[in-house]
Amino acid sequence: MSSSRVYNVLFLCTGNSARSILAEAILARLGSGRFRAFSAGSHPRGEVHPLALGLLRKSGEETGGLRSKSWDEFARPGAPIMDFVFTVCDSAASEACPLWPGQPITAHWGVEDPASIVGSLEEQRRAFARVYSVLEHRIGPLDRMSLRRRLAEIGKEGRR
Repeated sequence: MSSSRVYNVLFLCTGNSARSILAEAILARLGSGRFRAFSAGSHPRGEVHPLALGLLRKSGEETGGLRSKSWDEFARPGAPIMDFVFTVCDSAASEACPLWPGQPITAHWGVEDPASIVGSLEEQRRAFARVYSVLEHRIGPLDRMSLRRRLAEIGKEGRR
């Protein structure tokens, strides 16, 4: 892996209004120019959840270019070619999680959908904060060395 290469990362969930948006913003900050972050959904809601935007702003994340969009945008000619695709749907909640065709490295990082939480505004905010924290802890180690190490581990697992 060349240290000057910028890797394209796509975060997918169903509605592209909360989890994948949070992940996109977190990686945009933590990626330090090594990663270009994108997000999309198989059935986008068409708007970013207001609590997701509020949390991102409060956390100092850039929100200017965030929008809910279809994954079809990334299947068109001329679209960025993805190196990594992470699904963040919660399969434990029987949620349909989109699949991504092609050759990118893929992983499923299922997290609860904070937009589905029914309760007080404070309970909803706590749900968004939990998901943000989980995603930040998963995204934080995405760097060249940890990826190289993990890819080597995956190769060793196949020999067992």
